[in-house]
Amino acid sequence: MNPDSLRRRFGKAVVRAPTAAQAAGYDRISIDERGVPEAALMENAGRQAALIIDRLFPKGRVVALVGSGNNGGDALVCLRALAAWGRRVSAVLVGNRPETDPVLHGWDLSASVFDPEHPGAEDQLGQRLEGAAVLVDGLLGTGIRGAPRARQAGAIGVVNRANGAVVALDTPSGVDGTSGDVPGSAIRADVTIAFGWPKLGTLLHPGREHCGRIVAVEIGFPPGDGKGWAELITPGWASDVLPSRAAVTHKNAVGAVAIVAGSAMPGAALLAARSAFRCGAGLVRVCASFRAREIVAEVPEAIFVDARDRDAVCAAIEQSDAVALGPGIGTDEEAVAQVEAALAARADRPAVIDADALTLLARGAGGGPGAVGGSRAAGRGGVVVTPHPGEMARLVGASTTEVQGDRVGTAKRFAAAHGLVALLKGAPSLVAYPGGGLLVSTHETPSALAVAGMGDVLTGAIGAYLAQGVDPVAAAGLALHVTGAAASLDGGGTSLMPSDVVEAIPAALSALSHPDRADTDLPFPFVTFDQRQPA
Repeated sequence: MNPDSLRRRFGKAVVRAPTAAQAAGYDRISIDERGVPEAALMENAGRQAALIIDRLFPKGRVVALVGSGNNGGDALVCLRALAAWGRRVSAVLVGNRPETDPVLHGWDLSASVFDPEHPGAEDQLGQRLEGAAVLVDGLLGTGIRGAPRARQAGAIGVVNRANGAVVALDTPSGVDGTSGDVPGSAIRADVTIAFGWPKLGTLLHPGREHCGRIVAVEIGFPPGDGKGWAELITPGWASDVLPSRAAVTHKNAVGAVAIVAGSAMPGAALLAARSAFRCGAGLVRVCASFRAREIVAEVPEAIFVDARDRDAVCAAIEQSDAVALGPGIGTDEEAVAQVEAALAARADRPAVIDADALTLLARGAGGGPGAVGGSRAAGRGGVVVTPHPGEMARLVGASTTEVQGDRVGTAKRFAAAHGLVALLKGAPSLVAYPGGGLLVSTHETPSALAVAGMGDVLTGAIGAYLAQGVDPVAAAGLALHVTGAAASLDGGGTSLMPSDVVEAIPAALSALSHPDRADTDLPFPFVTFDQRQPA
């Protein structure tokens, strides 16, 4: 397999994703406390956007729809730069803004005003946009609350019906920069150029569907600790946390994982074991029903432990560095006994809990989530749980619809309440941990992952990284990235099987070992993140 075929996104080691309020707050800190001139930020934003547009769409007329706020100023600076480079440009003012704006610095750009109360205004705007190669959305930016007003909504509708490529500045107008909600009409962009950082709402659905390709550019913000901000699981991030082996070592020194599985779906244990080996575990013990032995034997490298022998299972766990609990385990009385015995034997070993074991946890097995996590409201827990929305709903006593309506909040509250690392699967998958932290996956192949067994591959990967001493938060994020990259092979289409993902893990890891290979066609050092439109 060619690692280059996996290259679908680019991101430096630290790429954060603030909410709209966090971004606005840091704007104020930068200007009022750090002394960064507001004009400098606007100049940098507009010019970087112009460079990106000229690179991606090098020919044709560029028309910008300009709002009354800073987003509109960014758009005018962008037009001014493109005009200076010889591009044909024009502006449509959609809001209270002078036609001879000070940010133009004397450049006389063709400008018109869009007034929806004027008869035929939308038809006239459509005519102005006709034949334009690029339409720049500088209407609302991240400051929107609720649905766009009539003037902006009218302009958004015309842009969405036009034929040119649409480039949104910072956030597509109409998309909530915090939640990703689209309460009214919203721009459907081909490219979104984020200033400083991609906003959290642009990575969440339904907002993500309006963004197209997301490119984040550095514009001169001063350094900050990003406390309380979400962080993206980028190739650069994953490369930094990937464990390495010493030149001289042995199987017990590089991590042993005990997979506690069942016979309800014996293939689940098989997939988890193979994934754990592929992700670097030195030794894998599979504790499962004797009826699953023939299936597990298809992984000759693994050590089989008959789950009926509780002493042998406890010994296997005690001799391992981490526990992966749940693949194919079922929910009957035997499964309950198996889960409780495993939880008791794990002591302080890190663990990942998945599948039916989560259902049993929700029913109180092992004392429930709080007892398993230890209710550590601060710091990072030693247990990773990996629920899909339905499993999370059972864990928190809510409906799946309620979970899906507030995925970020649900995951954060659950992690904080129980001292657990909560990996909530979905598009995108989220990793929440005690203290309010959040990691966001940048791999999004939901159609490929909607297959039984994909969760078992993820569980095996997390167990392997826990066994190698990776912090539980980083282990969850790293496993998401590696399995997501593997699933992206061959386009991550619906023909992909979990076993294909397991076999593609070496190629994904090979790509991570070469972080200098930037997966972006934008040759600018100020580009910090580049994510293509999800398949």
